[in-house]
Amino acid sequence: MSSHTTLRQTVERVPVPSPMGVHLTDQERRICDLLDECTHYLREQKSISTTCRIAGGWVRDKLLGHDSNDIDIALSDMMGLAFAEHLSAYADAKGFEAGAISKIAQNPDQSKHLESATFKLGGLDIDLVNLRSEAYAENSRIPTEVAFGTPLEDAMRRDCTINALFYNVHRREVEDFTKKGLDDMRNGLIRTPLPPKETFNDDPLRVLRCIRFASRFGFELVDELKEAARDPKIQDALVSKVAHERVGIEIDKMVQGRNPLRSIDLFHQLSLYNPVFFSAIPQDISSKFSDTTFPLDRGLANSTVLDAILNRRLDSQIPIPHPIYLRHFQKDNSAKPRLYLATALTPYYGVTYADKKKKIHLGVEAVIRESLKLGVQQHYLDGIPVLFLAVDPVHQLCEEYASFPVDRLRSSIGTSLRNKAIHNPNAGIHWTESFLFSLVLELGPLYDVANDCFDVKKAVEIVERYNSFAERVVELDLYDVGDAVPLLNGREIMKAMDTTKGGPWLAVVQSHIIQWQLDHPQASSEDCLSWLSEEKAAGNLPAVTSAGPPSKRPRIK
Repeated sequence: MSSHTTLRQTVERVPVPSPMGVHLTDQERRICDLLDECTHYLREQKSISTTCRIAGGWVRDKLLGHDSNDIDIALSDMMGLAFAEHLSAYADAKGFEAGAISKIAQNPDQSKHLESATFKLGGLDIDLVNLRSEAYAENSRIPTEVAFGTPLEDAMRRDCTINALFYNVHRREVEDFTKKGLDDMRNGLIRTPLPPKETFNDDPLRVLRCIRFASRFGFELVDELKEAARDPKIQDALVSKVAHERVGIEIDKMVQGRNPLRSIDLFHQLSLYNPVFFSAIPQDISSKFSDTTFPLDRGLANSTVLDAILNRRLDSQIPIPHPIYLRHFQKDNSAKPRLYLATALTPYYGVTYADKKKKIHLGVEAVIRESLKLGVQQHYLDGIPVLFLAVDPVHQLCEEYASFPVDRLRSSIGTSLRNKAIHNPNAGIHWTESFLFSLVLELGPLYDVANDCFDVKKAVEIVERYNSFAERVVELDLYDVGDAVPLLNGREIMKAMDTTKGGPWLAVVQSHIIQWQLDHPQASSEDCLSWLSEEKAAGNLPAVTSAGPPSKRPRIK
């Protein structure tokens, strides 16, 4: 057996057609025809002159051979709402299906710097806004001046050249005003239209957007862009000028994207961990962190291990982690992005802080809540802390389950898996997710990021231990143990206990019932009633007014 192997991924670029071209669907062709006809009508009948260009992501995606349902139309010398009203009336006159127009007001905090209009046209979402030029203040990413602009000015203010392409609906051709966008598409490069320090100074969020597109398409960041992203002044501006909600939105898109590991790797390469995750935490919280010497390699190491497991890239000498640990992914689409974000944030594993009431919190909570402003969507804020806290109980269970009493093995393992420290449905965490995260954290220290070297021998031992536990769970049919409910409902339990009064004691009895039925999987509710009566007679159950545990451990036959 070879003692070491590599884990570093090979970045796969999305295929770029050759030659590139925009191939319209019938639906898109009808919309382009309508836009062209409407502009001719406005010029000839109302002396209104404008040009329609489809901008940004739609053009990029069509050149890559991908479909896009969102069409952003950039107008010359005309506001989006005014044109939308003319276009809607013209479409109606031509018998073309058009939806109600919605006005989208300026909202700089959400990157809406100009009023625009949106509506459905031929079943597609259409967004209309004028071409613009922008000027920025030194301390804000929100433009201080937004004016009608030329196509060149509009293209140059965008985040990267591949997003600065236009499709002229009148001439039916792609326009590349930066003179670099098409070549960068062909060569798989992410480049800013202006010098990157200028682009990033205007809006530092573009650093994260460039990383996201590099990850999404497997493109390379040009060296000049990397150098600018590492600039301390740009990184400081990312903290001071950008709303944390916007940062969180970008991070969420990255971990839900095509290649989350690529994003995490670029964060590591560009030294963005502290500026994005730590420096944005309010000082009255960060100053109370139990440790601020974060092992930043840990985030990339653990994320690389997770990615290798999910994509079957572990060395062939290492056993494949048991499929039971991945089964939950089939019905919970939030599990994968949550695990990628959790592993990316493991440099903050073990860090705690006390709030004003002296309550202890995990440092990772502050990162998610304060730096990223992510809430319980995808169960980030409530779920990731559960994963962090589950590591020790999972390790302990993997070590100790073999010593559990044979006659109570199923209930002992089952009740351990139902523990909210491991299985917490309210936080979106299935016990298998906790085990997979814990497995990753055991394997992560075996990976040397700098040298791309993974200790195979030790990894085999760890994976085999987790697989042995998984096999026992399968053998005992405990995968769904977290969904088990007592054979008797509350009313039936109270009747058996000769009371009509519920209370904390009821939860204790229900817990005993679950434990008993785990060891008696074929038992009926009648069997359970008989057992419950025996336990009551033996004094093994709590008094109906008691909130505490019973005086003696229930007898399990």
